[in-house]
Amino acid sequence: MSVDASLLIERDQDLVTITMNRPPANALNAQLIVALLDAIRRLADDEHPPGIVLTGSGDRFFSAGGDIKEVVGIDVARPRIRFFHELLVAMENYPGPIVCAVRGYAVGGALEFLLHADYVVADAACKIGFPEINHGLLPVAKGMRRAVEKLGVRAAQDLLYWGDLVDAERARAIGAVNEIMETDKVASRARDVCRALRQKDRKLFHAIKRSLNLTAQMSDQALEEMTVADLDAYVTAESSAGARARFLSKTSKG
Repeated sequence: MSVDASLLIERDQDLVTITMNRPPANALNAQLIVALLDAIRRLADDEHPPGIVLTGSGDRFFSAGGDIKEVVGIDVARPRIRFFHELLVAMENYPGPIVCAVRGYAVGGALEFLLHADYVVADAACKIGFPEINHGLLPVAKGMRRAVEKLGVRAAQDLLYWGDLVDAERARAIGAVNEIMETDKVASRARDVCRALRQKDRKLFHAIKRSLNLTAQMSDQALEEMTVADLDAYVTAESSAGARARFLSKTSKG
């Protein structure tokens, strides 16, 4: 299934591969951002939301980030940046796994995709960074906050203040990438990981993901209410009860 030439979508049962397709660098223009936002929202509304593998066409660029040609005035830039913020929110709230398959460069807004994904598989040629400060730009505030949360303050400062790109090994060391594979194996490994995560109990996976992504912004009372609501969901779910029964059966035999 294809949305348009710049965004290719292919579904295989409970797995959807979304490919950014704007050669040569898969730059994120407004049209592509909106297409990604619409696709993720539509999949989130599915009765059984699939796992998503997000990638870019070609081996040199996952994506070069925002299309700087669109930063020509506030009237053009403001709606574009709002849509991009909404896209990060949609990724953060997506009820299933999102895995990024990264070949080559993933910089600027594309790095923000990696930081909002649940798992990232990259090749050795991968380079990441926030070059915006050297280009008269800024990442969105949500992306910068996520960089601090996932990478730590010092690593985020290094990337954001200096604007330099770092290689795959450094990306893995600071937590921007989970694992490094040969280029021709990145896509298949990302699909395998996504399928494995998608097979976890969906309600439990969503609850864990939501807690990891959102609880730092919540009050103690809101956390308690979320915990109780999640308890109601998984205590009464047959799939969760089955998992507990299997665990208890194993422990009683041991």
